[in-house]
Amino acid sequence: MAGRIRDTDIAYVREHANIEEVVSEFVPLKNAGGGQKKGLCPFHDEKTPSFHVTPSKGYFHCFGCQTGGDVFAFLMKAQHMTFTEAVERLADRIGYNLNYDEGSRGNSGQRSRIVAANTAAANFYQARLESPEAAHGRDFLQKRGFDKSAAQHFGVGYAPDEWDGLSKALRAQGFSAEELLLAGLTKEGQRGPIDRFRDRLVWPIRDISGDVVGFGARKLSEKDEGPKYLNTPETPLFKKSQLLYGLDLAKKEISKKRQAVIVEGYTDVMAAHLAGVTTAVATCGTAFGDEHIKKLRQLLMDDDAFRGEVIFTFDGDAAGQKAALRAFDDDQKFVTQTFVAIEPNGLDPCELRQERGDVAVRDLIARRVPLFEFAIKSSIKQFDLTTAEGRVSALNSTAPLISKIKDQSLRPEYARSLAGWLGMEVDTVVSAVKKLQGRTTQAKPSEVSNESWRPDPSEPRLMLEREVLKVRLQFPIFMHQWPAIEPNAFTHPAYRKLREFIDTQPEFKPIDLSTVDSEELRSFITELLVEPVKASSDITEKYATSVTSRLNEVAVTRSIAEIKSTLQRLNPVENESEYGKIFEELVQLEVKKRALHEASLDNWN
Repeated sequence: MAGRIRDTDIAYVREHANIEEVVSEFVPLKNAGGGQKKGLCPFHDEKTPSFHVTPSKGYFHCFGCQTGGDVFAFLMKAQHMTFTEAVERLADRIGYNLNYDEGSRGNSGQRSRIVAANTAAANFYQARLESPEAAHGRDFLQKRGFDKSAAQHFGVGYAPDEWDGLSKALRAQGFSAEELLLAGLTKEGQRGPIDRFRDRLVWPIRDISGDVVGFGARKLSEKDEGPKYLNTPETPLFKKSQLLYGLDLAKKEISKKRQAVIVEGYTDVMAAHLAGVTTAVATCGTAFGDEHIKKLRQLLMDDDAFRGEVIFTFDGDAAGQKAALRAFDDDQKFVTQTFVAIEPNGLDPCELRQERGDVAVRDLIARRVPLFEFAIKSSIKQFDLTTAEGRVSALNSTAPLISKIKDQSLRPEYARSLAGWLGMEVDTVVSAVKKLQGRTTQAKPSEVSNESWRPDPSEPRLMLEREVLKVRLQFPIFMHQWPAIEPNAFTHPAYRKLREFIDTQPEFKPIDLSTVDSEELRSFITELLVEPVKASSDITEKYATSVTSRLNEVAVTRSIAEIKSTLQRLNPVENESEYGKIFEELVQLEVKKRALHEASLDNWN
């Protein structure tokens, strides 16, 4: 059984792991004022930033999808980790040695061990690239214009033509056979585990944070009956649909230039970067899809919106055009301008650099054309435009493409362009597009979120209740009056539920999110932990007292109104005793209200 990490160690790691730095490896953050940062939420698609981080408190929260928590919660969500794995990952990051109550790590350090094994494998492969047996691998690189420094920059290595060369080396370093299998570095042979990659050039594939999570390997010999490119299989860390080769190198330039160039292979990424196109990335043996789009949208951002351009460099053949047309559908999910750059002779960036040099690669990107235009023209090529039938067929094929463009301002422009490309009247083409627009299928209903219980943050009637709860969560040391808050102070069910939970926690102490059983309530707490307090200056005990007093004053006023209503329904003669008792309660409440009003005047506006 795995040993449990000590609570003191967990607290230490949470306190010393900088949440802003961790989140910034996944999401570029901008200043949002009040000591907060904001960016595009990595957990759902959005057009304007609703994802906030409060570094001073160590929390994040998305006001769009209501996901939030501390630095552990972020890593668990972003990297699909367990809690233990997230703690270990961050402990490694800050150089802190964890202690386990039962003295055994068991399987709790799975992620860190896989990363360590992959890193050791990458070093092994790089060292073997210098060996005599790797001469044909070095020759492969040199013929494609990559020298030793280029290979070192991208970490290219060589997997020796041995059954267990890597396995023996890593076992000697303390890795178990099970860990190597789990990492995808070995596979089961007839007589036990054998190396997965043999006699191949190997490229380490890193996630956005720079950890080696897998490899891509190209065969060098015709004797190799395997595929041309062989990747690490799906592992706990290697998910092809979520990885972009070169993103760890390109992420800063993508964010800075607001441009991402999608190429098709590892050598194309190398060629593009060496030619000066440092925003190039590639998929890892799978089609470009939704998860890749999501990662790029996180980087293509401005202060309040997401701008920039995504450029696909498909091959000029039929397969490349098919890929471009498939990307046409995906493009609707980009809040960007999307382009295609295809070399007329069908050369990929690596081949283009070999034949014509770095400038030619840069020119290829500069000559990009809008993806919409490329998709439409690719469709037109299938028809004989010298005949009336061919032009009508081409119109019937391409008009649906224009009608699918979500940016309505672009549709008339492309309709006019299509008329010119087909040699038809503009009105005819515009009419065909408009007819199709009326047939667009209804959008899928969004998932019904369980948010009906959550109060509207901008509801004026509830803002004071919300403010008091934020001060209690964010500055508990100042909330000495919390126990004296009126029983009916919170009127919204969510606020009452939160008040009940806070009452179970130690006074004047920060909330321990690990004690919150309800995911719904935990998300709500992180929302209030991140949302700025409305004070115009630094929060003090005086401010906390004033807003608490104001909340109590409102609650007492509400009680006074209820008592007056009760008195109006009572006959003072027939119910003299009851009337007198309630009237005395009213007088006491009026006195209490005046005292609370005076206490709340200092800072509440």
